[in-house]
Order: sequence, then C-alpha cells, then structure tokens
Amino acid sequence: MVTNRFKALSPIDAVAGLVAVIALGGVIWSPKLTNAVAKATGSLKPVQVSVDVRTLITSDPQGLLESVRDEGALNIVVRNQPAGRLTLVSVDDLTRSLIAVQPDGSLATAVDPNASTPRYVRFVLKADADVKPSGVVLGGTKLKIGVPVEVEGRLYRLNGVVSGVQTL
Repeated sequence: MVTNRFKALSPIDAVAGLVAVIALGGVIWSPKLTNAVAKATGSLKPVQVSVDVRTLITSDPQGLLESVRDEGALNIVVRNQPAGRLTLVSVDDLTRSLIAVQPDGSLATAVDPNASTPRYVRFVLKADADVKPSGVVLGGTKLKIGVPVEVEGRLYRLNGVVSGVQTL
C-alpha cells in the first residue's frame, strides 16, 4: 500500500520539493539572517575603520568635506561588494603643508599655495562588524589594512585604501 502512494508522485512533485528545500536553505544562510544571528549572539563588535583617499581632485574641496560631514554616514564598497552604511566619526584633511626653517631655528608652516596639488583625506568610520581571529569581517568581506575600498555618498564616490582597523 505504501508503494502505491509513491507511484502517485510525479517528477514535477519531486522538482517542486527540491525547489522548496533550496529556498529554505537560501533563507537560512542569507547574509541578513547571519548578521541577525551574529548580533543576537554578541559576536558583532564596534570597530573603527580609517580610509585614506589620495589624489582627491575637486573644484571645491572644502565644500565637499562639509557635505560629507553634514551627511554623517556613508556607504562603503569592499572589493566591488557593498559592505553597508557606516557612521562617520570624522573627516581629516591630510594635505601636506609647506615647512620652512627660520633663521632663529624655529619652524614655520603654511598651506601649499599650489591649487593643482591633490588633496589627501582620511575618513574615520564606525560600524558593527564580526570580529574573528583572522580579522574583521564587514558585510561578509574581510577588512584589513591595505584593502582598496570605495567610499560613496550622495554627491561623491571616492576610491581609497583602508589605513587602520581598530576594535573598540
């Protein structure tokens, strides 16, 4: 009698069952669910990430830096994969200045008057990331010093390099 029950199943029923199992597996192993589980278990910890952007060429550098500060958060893309929205802690202008030794031995500094000199900017960002023995994982991607990233906001998309990762 049991063998008759299985004869009534068609190959379409078997394929539908397989699709249901695959869909269930996709839900269980989805990144959002993994992040929710990581947050619930306490493996997500606050981290501070420094991203250096070199050769920032813009017609209004101070205006760009002010708009970045006004946004307060930005998106980060690691190895062409969106890694999430991070909170902006600070934006520092690291453009080099001119230093001159005075006759009395003191140092005088001045802003480089050459307008064509590209600017160097450091973004200090804060986020919750999965901290593992092999490093910090942000958005499913390992984040280490030297990794190229893209920093993206409403008016800009800048290429930079991770210069610091610190667990808070």
